[in-house]
Amino acid sequence: MKYVYAAVFENADEGGYAVSFPDLPGCYSQGETLSGAITMAQSALSQWIEYLIDKKITIPGASEIKEMKYDGAGFVNFVCADVKDGRAVKRTVSIPKWMDDRVSETGLSLSRVLQETLSQRLQ
Repeated sequence: MKYVYAAVFENADEGGYAVSFPDLPGCYSQGETLSGAITMAQSALSQWIEYLIDKKITIPGASEIKEMKYDGAGFVNFVCADVKDGRAVKRTVSIPKWMDDRVSETGLSLSRVLQETLSQRLQ
């Protein structure tokens, strides 16, 4: 699922940018450059939402950007996070016998190979 929240970007005392999410108290990030701050903000937002989902905590709604209240020292920008459900599920798959024999001989993990291959194919 995609989540979009307004983030406040401010100049950090030590340089770079500090990022906060007013709708998600305690969710902060920072970056040395604006590009880095945006990337780190996306990561922080994703991890924050994943934590809420994992702990079965209600995910707060996002405020409209015009409703954001901040001291005006920085700027407000939307940050988007794509959160994927990482829980394992069991699936039955079929492979030829010769492949199964070779997998056993080499000690490969079918689950790992399938996950890696699907990750590459689905990007």
